[in-house]
Amino acid sequence: MKEVKNSINIDVEPEKIFMAFLEPKMLRDWWGVEKTLIEAREGGSYALAWGVSEDSFGYVTTGLIKTYRENELLEVGNFLYFNPKMEILGPTLLRIEVSNDQHIPALTICQSGYLEGGDWDWYYEAVNESWPVVMQYLKTYLEKITRQ
Repeated sequence: MKEVKNSINIDVEPEKIFMAFLEPKMLRDWWGVEKTLIEAREGGSYALAWGVSEDSFGYVTTGLIKTYRENELLEVGNFLYFNPKMEILGPTLLRIEVSNDQHIPALTICQSGYLEGGDWDWYYEAVNESWPVVMQYLKTYLEKITRQ
C-alpha cells in the first residue's frame, strides 16, 4: 500500500507543534478547520470538518486515536475521508510525530494505507501535493505566533 510522508523543521517548542493538531482554535487558524471533535487520548475520537454551511459539510476526516504520547506522537487509525463528490475513502492511518532530537524540532506526517484506482488515486495525489503546502502554513503560523 502507498503512503504519503513529509517532514519539516519548525523553530518552536515541540509542545506547540503537537497542540496545533489538537486545539480547535489553532486548527482553525492554520488549517481552516471549521468544526472539531477531538478526545486527546488513546481510543478517543478525532474528527475535523471543513466547508461547513447551515445544513452540510464540504468534507470531513475522522478516526480513532490509536496512539497518544503527549507532545510526541499522535496516530489516528481507521482514518476516513468523506467528500460528497467521492466514495468514502479509508481506512488509512494518520501518524503525526514531533521529534526533538535536533536543535530545531521536526514534524513528520505520514498517512498510509492508500489503495489503488478510482477515487483512491485522486485522494493519494491530493494529499501528496497538499501536505507539503499545509506543513509550510503550519510552520509560518507557529513561528509567527511564537515571535509575537
